[in-house]
Amino acid sequence: MAGVVNEDPVLRRRARVAKLVQIAQRAGYGCLLAAMVVFGIAAATSFPHWAVTTCVAALIAACVILPVPIVLGYGVRAAQRDEDRAARGLPPRRGH
Repeated sequence: MAGVVNEDPVLRRRARVAKLVQIAQRAGYGCLLAAMVVFGIAAATSFPHWAVTTCVAALIAACVILPVPIVLGYGVRAAQRDEDRAARGLPPRRGH
C-alpha cells in the first residue's frame, strides 16, 4: 500500500491532510487539557488573575483550533471508508 500512496496524488494529499489533522487535534485538545489543569489550580488558589487569563486563553485557542481538524478528520475517515469499500468490490455509501 505504501507504493500506491507514493504514486497516487490523491492518496498522498489525503495522507498529508490526515497528518495535519492529527497535529491540529493534538494541539486543540492539549489546549483544553491545559485549560482544565489551570482551572483546577485557579480553583485551589482563589482564582489569581494569571490563572483566569491563562484558562480563558487556552479555551479560546481550543475553540479556534479544533473545529476545522474535527470536520476534516471526518472527511478523511469517510474517504478511507469509501476506498476500503471499493477495494472489497462494494459501491461507496451515499445518501444516508
